[in-house]
Amino acid sequence: MTEYGPRPVDRRLPTEEARDLLTLVRELAEREIRPTAAEEEDAGHFPRETFTLLSESGLLSLPYDEEFGGGGQPYEVYLQVLEELAAARLTVGLGASVHTLACHALAGYGTKEQRAEHLPDMLGGGLIGAYCLSEPSSGSDAASLTTRATREGDTWRLEGTKAWTTHGGVADFYTVLARTGGSGAHGITAFLVPGDAEGLSAAAPERKMGMKGSPTAQLHFDAVRVADSRRLGDEGQGFAIALSALDSGRLGIAACAVGVAQAALDEALAYTAERQQFGRPIVDFQGLRFMLADMATQIEAGRALYLTAARLRDAGLPFSKEAAMAKLFCTDTAMRVTTDAVQLLGGYGYTLDFPAERYMREAKVLQIVEGTNQIQRMVIARHLAGPETR
Repeated sequence: MTEYGPRPVDRRLPTEEARDLLTLVRELAEREIRPTAAEEEDAGHFPRETFTLLSESGLLSLPYDEEFGGGGQPYEVYLQVLEELAAARLTVGLGASVHTLACHALAGYGTKEQRAEHLPDMLGGGLIGAYCLSEPSSGSDAASLTTRATREGDTWRLEGTKAWTTHGGVADFYTVLARTGGSGAHGITAFLVPGDAEGLSAAAPERKMGMKGSPTAQLHFDAVRVADSRRLGDEGQGFAIALSALDSGRLGIAACAVGVAQAALDEALAYTAERQQFGRPIVDFQGLRFMLADMATQIEAGRALYLTAARLRDAGLPFSKEAAMAKLFCTDTAMRVTTDAVQLLGGYGYTLDFPAERYMREAKVLQIVEGTNQIQRMVIARHLAGPETR
């Protein structure tokens, strides 16, 4: 119950600077995000003003180099910031993760001139980004995308439709993967497209069961012209860029999932401590105590798993398998924990008066976005047993 407030997580952070950062984030979330989260989600309000505040506070640039306005923080720290934001409101935590994903191609594969021109505004100029890979007929099979970019001198003409775009229609810039060559993964190139480009339009946002404050929409590219100076990386390198971004993005989803699960556990603990039945708090009943113990254990395991993957990434070591494991485990955990939280609140858990039902609805999407959990199992199995035989 909200009057009890969430319990601080006992975090192991690498520096005092990181500890101060997490304290700042937690205070900001409790003051600026959590109090209006339920009302704004019900109203389908996109919290543009919150993202502006995060940008001004340096919280949308954390894992990028300081040279171009980034925060210079390791992923180990950045992901724990996402967890705190998602615990307060998933629309904000996931939005920060998507923005970071949208900056990845330019930060990692752009020229120095491109980074100097665009990154400062993208990282700290109040802008919000989006990532365009999926299409109506190519979701998990991203290599079969059909949005076409045709070269015309020093510009490219983009034609096609992107689907399931978080921040679709409200983003200031889009990292777009489009086909510039033949079929398959090697014919795809990445572009940085301004949100106000002529010929770019967004469909009405999808009507979703959760995260109603985060617009998810199709984007239509009708002869959208983009200068070659906004091509990111080499022609045909786009799919490799996309995969490298998704490995990091999956860690962002894992951290957000742990945040939602932690919020649900906090709510369940507060409710069961206050709710009286048979003359005592229901938290005294062993069956409920065991449920809470299982929830807490799953959350700690998920947090440890995503942090292990983050530390591999920070050390420059391969982490693709561990990222898939973290995304799989943490999002499945969020679904289990939020469902149990609803059960622990009984009838109240099924009402809009308590946030447990919202956490459960929001947890579901985390098992789907940035690669369904069935895809994560395929990725993990390939690392263990090699590619499938055909």
